[in-house]
Formats: sequence, structure tokens, C-alpha cells
Amino acid sequence: MQKYGTVKIKLDELIKKTGISKNKLSQRAEMQRTQLNNYCKNEITRLDTDVLARLCTVLECEISDLLEFVPPQQ
Repeated sequence: MQKYGTVKIKLDELIKKTGISKNKLSQRAEMQRTQLNNYCKNEITRLDTDVLARLCTVLECEISDLLEFVPPQQ
């Protein structure tokens, strides 16, 4: 955990909750499957607002459903 906390991407949880396949999501959101997998595994260091908007549109969710701020441990 970093000094200022971190942002967790909850895409994998949303995919399971909605029941959409990763292939269908990557097609509808116009993303490469590898990019989608990186978002699912929280291996993204810089968030792309365009990608986030596409994911929220396809999954019909709010940004707060997709991202979570995890404060630093003291």
C-alpha cells in the first residue's frame, strides 16, 4: 500500500455480478482483451477516462461502482 492509498479497479467483480463475458465486454467497449484483463487484474497504472466511460456505458454502472479509493494503512 502506498503512502497516499490506492485506487482499486472493481471490474472483475462487476463482470461477475452482471454475468457478461469478457469477450462480449471487450467487443462492446471496443477494447483489446489484454487491456481488459489488465483492468480486471488491477495492473493499470494510468487510468484512461475514455476507457472508463466506455466500461460504465456498457456495464450500465456509475464510476463509483467501478473504482474504489483504498486509504493508506497507518
